[in-house]
Amino acid sequence: MTRLFDLYDPEPERFFDEVITREGSPNPHYEIMMSRFNQFSTADIRARREMANIFFRNQGITFTVYGVDEGIERIFPFDLIPRIIPAHEWSTIEQGLIQRITALNEFLSDIYQNQKILRDKIIPADLVLGSKHFRREFIGITPPHGIYIHITGSDIIRDIDGSYLVLEDNLRTPSGVSYMLQNRNAMKRAFPVLFDRYTVRPVENYPQLLLKTLQEISPSPKPDPKVVVLTPGVYNSAYFEHSFLAQQMGVQLTEGRDLVVNNNKVYTRTTRGLQRVDVIYRRVDDDFIDPLVFRPDSMLGVAGLINAYRKGNVTLANAIGTGVADDKVIYSFVPDIIRYYLNEEPILDNVETWLASNPKHLKHILANLDNLVVKAANESGGYGMLVGPESTPEMREKFAEKIVANPRNYIAQPTISLSRHPSFYNDTELAPCHIDLRPYVLYGKSISIVPGGLTRVALKRGSLVVNSSQGGGSKDTWVIDF
Repeated sequence: MTRLFDLYDPEPERFFDEVITREGSPNPHYEIMMSRFNQFSTADIRARREMANIFFRNQGITFTVYGVDEGIERIFPFDLIPRIIPAHEWSTIEQGLIQRITALNEFLSDIYQNQKILRDKIIPADLVLGSKHFRREFIGITPPHGIYIHITGSDIIRDIDGSYLVLEDNLRTPSGVSYMLQNRNAMKRAFPVLFDRYTVRPVENYPQLLLKTLQEISPSPKPDPKVVVLTPGVYNSAYFEHSFLAQQMGVQLTEGRDLVVNNNKVYTRTTRGLQRVDVIYRRVDDDFIDPLVFRPDSMLGVAGLINAYRKGNVTLANAIGTGVADDKVIYSFVPDIIRYYLNEEPILDNVETWLASNPKHLKHILANLDNLVVKAANESGGYGMLVGPESTPEMREKFAEKIVANPRNYIAQPTISLSRHPSFYNDTELAPCHIDLRPYVLYGKSISIVPGGLTRVALKRGSLVVNSSQGGGSKDTWVIDF
């Protein structure tokens, strides 16, 4: 019988493989896992895959793809082979993220208060003030405890040398943490014995850490502040996550129609009447949060909520206006932001980035579209992006027109050879697939990170796009004491 990994080719001369070294031997922290999977027959793999699929179906774990003819609800694709990160590597990631989030919070505080970084010309003022998500109306307003970014999901990759790099920051309403939690549950059901062979750090306490963080940022000193989750509703692509997190935290899941503002205080409707709300974990974007301030046609938000927020009577997590710091143009300045506010060198580097708003960079971008990845500054989910090596001349020509018409809205990066990991690209056959990592950072009285995160995997063979909306899936991520 051919063992599962016998036909696996990591192509070490072209890519960094998480499991197999360039010399062709397993990385030490993967030896037990490889040995165990090599004992499985095709029937064993199919049985465990079906076990995981049944779990996801029974839990209703889905995501939404808009504009797909066959229907919008899909079971989230899950790969059976876990990604393993040894503790010493995780320590670097953790320290780098704490440094990064600390600096980004200082940046947000500065640009909405004194704007010293702009006066010192560390970042061109027009790039900040012209950002789609910069909220001029909140200049001079400080959120409770001075914290802007309470929940963050930064995307981390490894390049061909195995170095960890930050690809982008997600500071508005980062999604995916429910899949991190449910992936762990699925793996424990499908491979209980494997957990006996590793000391895997837990992620299951994330909902409790999230609730603790939300309670810590309450504007009220009372011992048990009222926390709610605000969702756009059942048609939102991440609705499962909203309801799951509310249920796991034991707090009320609300829509805009469930909340009311009276005398600049927020209340939720309950069976016992109105109840005061102290903290709102919002999964509704700025534009839709309050029709009296932003979009008047919004049916998702709460009229008067922003006035209550301005008065300091409610905390919004994350704060209004945080999107300016995850603008992909501002991303390119994060190393400078770290040096400016913390007087430290970045622990985690950025990916090299060119700004189309810079005439010299624009010339380089247009001349090298076939080799670059070009992204819209404020799109997510793999949309608004050109992957040069996978594009046609016609696609590049149309994209070049968009860039020239609105250069502020585009950045370009080299086509990074994302690290790869053995994954099942069909029922039982392994192939090396590109991956990234989204750890989740919580910022209350202190910064905490659950050990692991969501490893996303490009399950289309050869694809670099890991987003679920573009055919990607995910893996369980194990941080081990090794």
